[in-house]
Amino acid sequence: MSQPEVLKPLKTWSHLAGRRRKPSEYEIVSTNLHFSTDNPDAPFELDPNFAMALWFKQHRNASPLKHPDWDAFRDPDEMVYRTYNLQQDGQETYVQGLFDQFSARGHDAMLDKTWAGSLARLYTPARYLFHTLQMASAYLTQMAPASTISNCATYQAADSLRWLTHTAYRTAELAKTFPGIGLGTGERAFWETDPAWQGWRKLVETALVAWDWAESFTAFSLVIRPAVEEGLLRTLGDAGRHNGDTLLGLLVDAQLLDAQRHRRWASALVRMALEQPENRAVLQSWVAKWEPLADAAIDTYCAALPDAAGAAARARSATREFRRGLGL
Repeated sequence: MSQPEVLKPLKTWSHLAGRRRKPSEYEIVSTNLHFSTDNPDAPFELDPNFAMALWFKQHRNASPLKHPDWDAFRDPDEMVYRTYNLQQDGQETYVQGLFDQFSARGHDAMLDKTWAGSLARLYTPARYLFHTLQMASAYLTQMAPASTISNCATYQAADSLRWLTHTAYRTAELAKTFPGIGLGTGERAFWETDPAWQGWRKLVETALVAWDWAESFTAFSLVIRPAVEEGLLRTLGDAGRHNGDTLLGLLVDAQLLDAQRHRRWASALVRMALEQPENRAVLQSWVAKWEPLADAAIDTYCAALPDAAGAAARARSATREFRRGLGL
Protein backbone atom coordinates (compact mmCIF):
# COMPACT_ATOMS: atom_id res chain seq x y z
CA MET A 1 0.00 0.00 0.00
CA SER A 2 1.51 3.31 -1.10
CA GLN A 3 2.12 5.99 1.46
CA PRO A 4 0.29 9.31 1.04
CA GLU A 5 2.39 12.07 -0.42
CA VAL A 6 3.85 14.37 2.18
CA LEU A 7 3.21 17.94 1.14
CA LYS A 8 6.07 20.34 1.63
CA PRO A 9 5.11 23.47 3.52
CA LEU A 10 4.99 26.61 1.41
CA LYS A 11 7.38 29.41 2.20
CA THR A 12 4.72 32.03 1.60
CA TRP A 13 1.00 32.36 0.81
CA SER A 14 -0.11 30.07 -2.00
CA HIS A 15 -1.29 32.87 -4.28
CA LEU A 16 2.19 34.47 -4.06
CA ALA A 17 4.24 31.28 -4.25
CA GLY A 18 4.67 31.31 -8.02
CA ARG A 19 6.76 34.47 -8.08
CA ARG A 20 9.91 32.66 -6.88
CA ARG A 21 10.93 35.57 -4.68
CA LYS A 22 10.07 36.90 -1.28
CA PRO A 23 6.79 38.83 -1.58
CA SER A 24 6.84 42.52 -0.81
CA GLU A 25 4.92 44.14 2.03
CA TYR A 26 2.50 45.49 -0.56
CA GLU A 27 1.79 42.05 -2.01
CA ILE A 28 1.31 40.46 1.41
CA VAL A 29 -1.19 42.95 2.80
CA SER A 30 -2.99 44.03 -0.40
CA THR A 31 -3.65 41.13 -2.75
CA ASN A 32 -6.51 38.64 -3.02
CA LEU A 33 -8.37 39.85 0.06
CA HIS A 34 -11.96 39.88 -1.28
CA PHE A 35 -13.76 36.75 -0.13
CA SER A 36 -16.89 37.95 -1.93
CA THR A 37 -15.30 37.17 -5.31
CA ASP A 38 -14.59 33.50 -4.56
CA ASN A 39 -18.01 32.27 -5.61
CA PRO A 40 -19.58 34.51 -8.28
CA ASP A 41 -22.99 32.87 -7.84
CA ALA A 42 -23.04 33.49 -4.06
CA PRO A 43 -20.76 36.46 -3.33
CA PHE A 44 -21.10 36.19 0.44
CA GLU A 45 -21.34 32.39 0.68
CA LEU A 46 -24.95 32.81 1.82
CA ASP A 47 -28.30 32.72 0.04
CA PRO A 48 -27.39 33.77 -3.52
CA ASN A 49 -30.70 35.62 -3.83
CA PHE A 50 -30.56 37.89 -0.81
CA ALA A 51 -30.47 41.58 -1.62
CA MET A 52 -26.78 42.28 -1.11
CA ALA A 53 -25.72 39.24 -3.13
CA LEU A 54 -28.00 40.28 -5.99
CA TRP A 55 -26.56 43.81 -5.87
CA PHE A 56 -22.98 42.56 -6.22
CA LYS A 57 -23.90 40.07 -8.92
CA GLN A 58 -25.61 42.77 -10.97
CA HIS A 59 -23.36 45.78 -10.42
CA ARG A 60 -19.98 44.08 -10.09
CA ASN A 61 -20.04 40.57 -11.57
CA ALA A 62 -22.26 41.48 -14.53
CA SER A 63 -20.44 44.70 -15.40
CA PRO A 64 -19.79 45.04 -19.13
CA LEU A 65 -16.15 45.82 -18.30
CA LYS A 66 -14.55 42.36 -18.19
CA HIS A 67 -11.13 40.98 -17.33
CA PRO A 68 -10.14 37.38 -16.56
CA ASP A 69 -8.05 38.34 -13.53
CA TRP A 70 -8.80 41.65 -11.84
CA ASP A 71 -6.69 40.47 -8.90
CA ALA A 72 -3.63 40.97 -11.09
CA PHE A 73 -4.04 44.74 -10.76
CA ARG A 74 -1.26 46.50 -8.87
CA ASP A 75 -1.12 50.05 -7.57
CA PRO A 76 1.88 51.67 -9.30
CA ASP A 77 2.74 53.41 -6.00
CA GLU A 78 2.34 50.15 -4.03
CA MET A 79 0.69 52.12 -1.26
CA VAL A 80 -0.23 50.34 1.96
CA TYR A 81 -1.94 51.70 5.05
CA ARG A 82 1.37 52.19 6.86
CA THR A 83 3.05 54.11 4.04
CA TYR A 84 -0.11 56.11 3.28
CA ASN A 85 -0.17 57.37 6.85
CA LEU A 86 3.54 58.18 6.80
CA GLN A 87 3.25 60.12 3.57
CA GLN A 88 0.05 61.97 4.34
CA ASP A 89 1.14 62.79 7.86
CA GLY A 90 3.93 64.73 6.21
CA GLN A 91 1.44 66.36 3.85
CA GLU A 92 -0.81 67.36 6.74
CA THR A 93 2.16 68.77 8.66
CA TYR A 94 2.98 70.88 5.61
CA VAL A 95 -0.61 72.11 5.21
CA GLN A 96 -0.93 72.89 8.92
CA GLY A 97 2.33 74.78 8.67
CA LEU A 98 0.84 76.87 5.87
CA PHE A 99 -2.21 77.64 7.98
CA ASP A 100 -0.10 78.61 10.99
CA GLN A 101 2.41 80.72 9.07
CA PHE A 102 -0.15 82.67 7.06
CA SER A 103 -2.31 83.18 10.14
CA ALA A 104 0.67 84.59 12.03
CA ARG A 105 1.28 87.01 9.15
CA GLY A 106 -2.30 88.29 9.23
CA HIS A 107 -2.92 86.95 5.73
CA ASP A 108 -6.72 87.11 5.76
CA ALA A 109 -6.81 90.71 6.97
CA MET A 110 -4.86 91.67 3.83
CA LEU A 111 -7.42 90.14 1.47
CA ASP A 112 -9.84 92.38 -0.39
CA LYS A 113 -13.42 92.04 0.85
CA THR A 114 -14.66 91.52 -2.70
CA TRP A 115 -12.36 88.51 -3.02
CA ALA A 116 -13.57 87.24 0.35
CA GLY A 117 -17.09 87.37 -1.07
CA SER A 118 -15.92 85.30 -4.03
CA LEU A 119 -14.45 82.76 -1.61
CA ALA A 120 -17.73 82.54 0.28
CA ARG A 121 -19.57 81.88 -2.98
CA LEU A 122 -17.06 79.88 -5.02
CA TYR A 123 -14.61 78.22 -2.62
CA THR A 124 -16.06 77.31 0.75
CA PRO A 125 -19.12 75.47 -0.73
CA ALA A 126 -16.63 73.07 -2.36
CA ARG A 127 -16.78 70.89 0.73
CA TYR A 128 -20.10 69.54 -0.61
CA LEU A 129 -18.39 68.64 -3.88
CA PHE A 130 -15.43 67.03 -2.10
CA HIS A 131 -17.83 64.96 -0.02
CA THR A 132 -19.36 63.48 -3.17
CA LEU A 133 -15.86 62.49 -4.30
CA GLN A 134 -15.36 60.79 -0.95
CA MET A 135 -18.68 58.93 -1.22
CA ALA A 136 -17.92 57.72 -4.75
CA SER A 137 -14.52 56.42 -3.68
CA ALA A 138 -16.10 54.66 -0.69
CA TYR A 139 -18.61 52.99 -3.01
CA LEU A 140 -15.80 51.80 -5.27
CA THR A 141 -14.01 50.44 -2.21
CA GLN A 142 -16.99 48.18 -1.58
CA MET A 143 -17.74 47.21 -5.18
CA ALA A 144 -14.35 46.79 -6.86
CA PRO A 145 -13.61 43.25 -8.06
CA ALA A 146 -10.10 43.17 -6.51
CA SER A 147 -8.71 44.26 -3.16
CA THR A 148 -5.82 46.07 -4.83
CA ILE A 149 -8.39 48.32 -6.54
CA SER A 150 -10.39 48.74 -3.33
CA ASN A 151 -7.27 49.83 -1.46
CA CYS A 152 -6.55 52.61 -3.96
CA ALA A 153 -10.14 53.79 -3.68
CA THR A 154 -9.88 53.76 0.13
CA TYR A 155 -6.84 56.05 0.18
CA GLN A 156 -8.54 58.26 -2.42
CA ALA A 157 -11.59 58.57 -0.17
CA ALA A 158 -9.32 59.61 2.70
CA ASP A 159 -7.70 62.26 0.50
CA SER A 160 -11.12 63.65 -0.40
CA LEU A 161 -11.94 63.91 3.29
CA ARG A 162 -8.65 65.77 3.83
CA TRP A 163 -9.60 68.23 1.08
CA LEU A 164 -12.97 68.71 2.75
CA THR A 165 -11.43 69.36 6.17
CA HIS A 166 -8.91 71.82 4.70
CA THR A 167 -11.82 73.72 3.17
CA ALA A 168 -13.79 73.67 6.42
CA TYR A 169 -10.74 74.93 8.34
CA ARG A 170 -10.28 77.83 5.95
CA THR A 171 -14.00 78.61 6.12
CA ALA A 172 -13.77 79.01 9.90
CA GLU A 173 -10.62 81.14 9.61
CA LEU A 174 -12.06 83.43 6.96
CA ALA A 175 -15.31 83.87 8.92
CA LYS A 176 -13.34 85.46 11.77
CA THR A 177 -12.03 88.19 9.48
CA PHE A 178 -15.11 88.56 7.28
CA PRO A 179 -18.24 88.02 9.39
CA GLY A 180 -21.66 88.52 7.91
CA ILE A 181 -20.97 87.44 4.32
CA GLY A 182 -22.09 83.82 4.65
CA LEU A 183 -18.82 82.11 5.50
CA GLY A 184 -19.78 79.02 7.45
CA THR A 185 -23.49 79.71 7.11
CA GLY A 186 -24.32 80.21 3.44
CA GLU A 187 -22.55 77.30 1.77
CA ARG A 188 -25.57 75.02 1.48
CA ALA A 189 -27.65 77.73 -0.17
CA PHE A 190 -24.85 78.46 -2.64
CA TRP A 191 -24.42 74.73 -3.40
CA GLU A 192 -28.15 74.19 -3.94
CA THR A 193 -29.14 77.39 -5.76
CA ASP A 194 -26.18 79.36 -7.12
CA PRO A 195 -25.81 78.92 -10.90
CA ALA A 196 -22.04 78.52 -10.55
CA TRP A 197 -22.51 75.23 -8.67
CA GLN A 198 -25.47 73.70 -10.48
CA GLY A 199 -23.34 72.10 -13.20
CA TRP A 200 -21.19 70.38 -10.58
CA ARG A 201 -24.23 69.38 -8.53
CA LYS A 202 -26.03 67.84 -11.51
CA LEU A 203 -22.86 66.03 -12.55
CA VAL A 204 -21.95 64.46 -9.23
CA GLU A 205 -25.43 63.77 -7.91
CA THR A 206 -26.28 61.96 -11.14
CA ALA A 207 -23.00 60.04 -11.12
CA LEU A 208 -23.50 58.89 -7.53
CA VAL A 209 -26.28 56.63 -8.78
CA ALA A 210 -24.18 55.03 -11.51
CA TRP A 211 -24.23 51.72 -9.66
CA ASP A 212 -22.07 49.61 -11.99
CA TRP A 213 -18.63 49.58 -10.35
CA ALA A 214 -16.77 50.21 -13.59
CA GLU A 215 -19.09 52.98 -14.74
CA SER A 216 -18.72 54.65 -11.35
CA PHE A 217 -14.93 54.37 -11.68
CA THR A 218 -15.05 55.78 -15.22
CA ALA A 219 -17.39 58.63 -14.34
CA PHE A 220 -15.45 59.77 -11.28
CA SER A 221 -11.83 58.81 -11.93
CA LEU A 222 -11.68 59.50 -15.67
CA VAL A 223 -14.15 62.38 -16.04
CA ILE A 224 -15.29 64.05 -12.82
CA ARG A 225 -12.07 64.12 -10.81
CA PRO A 226 -10.03 65.52 -13.71
CA ALA A 227 -12.76 68.12 -14.26
CA VAL A 228 -12.68 69.12 -10.58
CA GLU A 229 -8.88 69.23 -10.56
CA GLU A 230 -8.57 71.31 -13.72
CA GLY A 231 -11.82 73.28 -13.77
CA LEU A 232 -12.11 74.07 -10.07
CA LEU A 233 -8.93 73.50 -8.06
CA ARG A 234 -6.36 74.73 -10.56
CA THR A 235 -8.43 77.69 -11.73
CA LEU A 236 -9.33 78.62 -8.16
CA GLY A 237 -5.67 78.49 -7.12
CA ASP A 238 -4.68 80.71 -10.05
CA ALA A 239 -7.45 83.20 -9.28
CA GLY A 240 -6.35 83.21 -5.64
CA ARG A 241 -2.80 84.16 -6.56
CA HIS A 242 -4.12 86.93 -8.83
CA ASN A 243 -6.05 88.32 -5.85
CA GLY A 244 -3.25 88.14 -3.30
CA ASP A 245 -4.48 84.87 -1.80
CA THR A 246 -1.18 83.00 -1.88
CA LEU A 247 -2.38 80.59 0.80
CA LEU A 248 -5.18 79.29 -1.40
CA GLY A 249 -2.77 78.77 -4.27
CA LEU A 250 -0.37 76.75 -2.10
CA LEU A 251 -3.20 74.74 -0.58
CA VAL A 252 -4.47 73.82 -4.04
CA ASP A 253 -0.94 72.80 -5.06
CA ALA A 254 -0.83 70.37 -2.12
CA GLN A 255 -4.19 68.88 -3.09
CA LEU A 256 -3.10 68.44 -6.70
CA LEU A 257 -0.21 66.28 -5.46
CA ASP A 258 -2.83 63.83 -4.21
CA ALA A 259 -4.58 64.08 -7.56
CA GLN A 260 -1.43 63.01 -9.40
CA ARG A 261 -1.35 59.77 -7.40
CA HIS A 262 -5.07 59.21 -8.03
CA ARG A 263 -4.47 59.53 -11.75
CA ARG A 264 -1.54 57.09 -11.65
CA TRP A 265 -3.58 54.23 -10.26
CA ALA A 266 -6.61 55.05 -12.41
CA SER A 267 -4.38 55.05 -15.50
CA ALA A 268 -2.90 51.69 -14.52
CA LEU A 269 -6.39 50.22 -14.16
CA VAL A 270 -7.44 51.54 -17.57
CA ARG A 271 -4.34 50.08 -19.20
CA MET A 272 -5.15 46.74 -17.61
CA ALA A 273 -8.77 46.89 -18.79
CA LEU A 274 -7.64 47.68 -22.33
CA GLU A 275 -5.74 44.40 -22.43
CA GLN A 276 -9.20 43.13 -23.44
CA PRO A 277 -9.93 44.91 -26.77
CA GLU A 278 -13.70 44.87 -26.26
CA ASN A 279 -13.32 47.08 -23.17
CA ARG A 280 -12.29 50.11 -25.20
CA ALA A 281 -15.78 50.66 -26.57
CA VAL A 282 -17.28 50.18 -23.10
CA LEU A 283 -15.03 52.81 -21.54
CA GLN A 284 -15.45 55.22 -24.44
CA SER A 285 -19.24 54.97 -24.23
CA TRP A 286 -19.16 55.90 -20.54
CA VAL A 287 -16.74 58.77 -21.15
CA ALA A 288 -19.05 60.06 -23.89
CA LYS A 289 -21.98 59.86 -21.46
CA TRP A 290 -20.35 61.86 -18.64
CA GLU A 291 -18.04 64.25 -20.51
CA PRO A 292 -20.76 66.73 -21.63
CA LEU A 293 -22.00 67.14 -18.05
CA ALA A 294 -18.43 67.70 -16.87
CA ASP A 295 -17.83 70.28 -19.59
CA ALA A 296 -21.00 72.15 -18.61
CA ALA A 297 -19.92 72.15 -14.96
CA ILE A 298 -16.51 73.56 -15.85
CA ASP A 299 -18.02 76.25 -18.08
CA THR A 300 -20.57 77.57 -15.59
CA TYR A 301 -18.13 77.55 -12.69
CA CYS A 302 -15.27 79.24 -14.53
CA ALA A 303 -17.65 81.86 -15.92
CA ALA A 304 -18.40 82.94 -12.34
CA LEU A 305 -14.79 82.95 -11.12
CA PRO A 306 -13.03 86.32 -11.28
CA ASP A 307 -9.71 86.60 -13.12
CA ALA A 308 -10.31 83.30 -14.94
CA ALA A 309 -10.34 84.33 -18.59
CA GLY A 310 -9.83 81.30 -20.82
CA ALA A 311 -9.78 78.97 -17.81
CA ALA A 312 -12.70 76.83 -18.96
CA ALA A 313 -11.14 76.09 -22.34
CA ARG A 314 -7.80 75.23 -20.72
CA ALA A 315 -9.49 72.97 -18.19
CA ARG A 316 -11.52 71.09 -20.81
CA SER A 317 -8.39 70.65 -22.91
CA ALA A 318 -6.43 69.29 -19.94
CA THR A 319 -9.11 66.72 -19.11
CA ARG A 320 -9.17 65.50 -22.69
CA GLU A 321 -5.39 65.32 -22.81
CA PHE A 322 -5.47 63.05 -19.76
CA ARG A 323 -7.93 60.69 -21.42
CA ARG A 324 -6.11 60.77 -24.76
CA GLY A 325 -3.01 59.65 -22.91
CA LEU A 326 -4.96 56.57 -21.86
CA GLY A 327 -6.05 55.78 -25.39
CA LEU A 328 -9.58 57.03 -24.83
